Amino acid sequence: MSNPETSVVYGTEDLLISLCNSVTRVLNVATHSQIHYSGMVQRISKTCLKPDIGCFVLFDGGFSGLVIINFSASAAMELYQSYLLNMGMSKDDLVTSYTSDEVSNVMGELMNQVVGDFTGKVRRELQTHITQNQPKMLVLNKQVMLSVDANLDKPEARRVTFYTGNNNIFYLELAIDRTEFIKLYDFEPQETPDPDALMAQTRANADAEVPLPPVPSSDTDELLKSLGM
Repeated sequence: MSNPETSVVYGTEDLLISLCNSVTRVLNVATHSQIHYSGMVQRISKTCLKPDIGCFVLFDGGFSGLVIINFSASAAMELYQSYLLNMGMSKDDLVTSYTSDEVSNVMGELMNQVVGDFTGKVRRELQTHITQNQPKMLVLNKQVMLSVDANLDKPEARRVTFYTGNNNIFYLELAIDRTEFIKLYDFEPQETPDPDALMAQTRANADAEVPLPPVPSSDTDELLKSLGM
């Protein structure tokens, strides 16, 4: 008979919540703003890239799936500007159109950080491994809708609404194979790596590897050296 304490099941909604928390965590830190998501989730039949900026990432390994984020122009520009201003750039140096390649590059970088945070949590908390491809960003026309086929056997798809600090809207869509993770025994998830602690450890290791001073040479060595030997 199974122990009720170990019969913990993680399904699609649990993975979705973990992904949503990665979105808010990364974007809150990157933009110094308050990103939040709706308490309601939509069941959808398929995932689509939609205007104004669509971004998608495929992942594979312990389970397969697809993550799409569809940004409105105003949401993309707000996140782009907040991120670069937080990095110390001048407002005069920022582009003013969401169709600029620079905006797509920045949003792709943020998307990469989000999915990287999510895959790290999957490894630590679910003890499995997934890999991701490089995020793809597309600036889309109002009349264009592209469907992304992730080659899933039994797909489940969800959509969540996100709000920026200025209440601009973007949408996250997740499609994964129907799967459940059942906890077989109790374990402690690995701690989230602390970047500051890792940097401090790297500096400590570098200091420990300082080369030793040369051993003073003997009179015989000095004589041989003077003779060119």
